[in-house]
Amino acid sequence: MPRVTVTVPEKNPQPYRFQLDRQSVSFGRGDENDIEIDSGSISANHAEMRRIQGGYELVDLDSTTGIMLAGVKFPVIPLHHGADVKLGDVKFDFLLAEDEMAALAAERPQTGKQSPLEFPPPPEKSGSSTKADRVHKPSGLTLGGILLFLILAVCAFFAGLAIRHQQETGKSLIEAIQEKFQTNETLPITPVPEPKP
Repeated sequence: MPRVTVTVPEKNPQPYRFQLDRQSVSFGRGDENDIEIDSGSISANHAEMRRIQGGYELVDLDSTTGIMLAGVKFPVIPLHHGADVKLGDVKFDFLLAEDEMAALAAERPQTGKQSPLEFPPPPEKSGSSTKADRVHKPSGLTLGGILLFLILAVCAFFAGLAIRHQQETGKSLIEAIQEKFQTNETLPITPVPEPKP
């Protein structure tokens, strides 16, 4: 009999067994589910494990926290022996005996097409992001962003200098710089004599 083990954080794992020909098993916080899971991260009707040709798949029932494989949310996750999936923050382990794996493998069509038990590609990105998304996204600091920050910092520094100069001298910093350049232009350039040996 296939076995599902549900582990709610800080509670003992709960194993469940069912017949290989069972067509569906529902999971959720509500008491109408086949497997009731007492956890705040689980929706009333969270997910359903469905029998398909050659195996099983776990289907999200539009739950709040979803179903995840390796930290990525999927609407459907194909199950295989040893699959380690999460429903919200609840660990979901799927185990099969060797004879069950052989029986399911014999059911699969022998075409060149993708098996229904292969893992799907990650879903398209939407407005909301998962923790896994946030981990792999760049921080947003690009070279252009860094340069813009440095330019703004230099401008703020010079604005502060100009304000301080005006308060101390009563003159604009720009006017003082212009006067300095004008006086440097009017000074005669005299050669420096070389020292005598």
